[in-house]
Amino acid sequence: QVQLLESGGGLVQAGGSLRLSCAASERTFSSYAMGWFRQAPGKEREFVAAIKWSGDRTYYADYVKGRFTISRDNAKNTVYLQMNSLNPEDTAVYYCAAAVLWVATKVNQYNYWGQGTQVTVSS
Repeated sequence: QVQLLESGGGLVQAGGSLRLSCAASERTFSSYAMGWFRQAPGKEREFVAAIKWSGDRTYYADYVKGRFTISRDNAKNTVYLQMNSLNPEDTAVYYCAAAVLWVATKVNQYNYWGQGTQVTVSS
């Protein structure tokens, strides 16, 4: 059972930046694809970014491409999401997830989820 704990959320003004972190409890963290998703009030959970287990391939939703960067440090069992040029439409609860796959971009492909961290972008 993989436990995931997100941190780094908060309130930021439009145009600002935040860096989310997700620490995993599992020693075999390096064998999991990792992803970030978000869910705004009244909306479905949506894909943000994913990274292959090896860290050499990344995938992004079009609405964050060029602004967000996903990375991982397998030695620290941690995945990151650097978010730049934030806008109010990025306001949501951000979730970290782990998949027993090489890479995954869909909600139903992920096996383990964190509790989420709130990101609020003010205009």
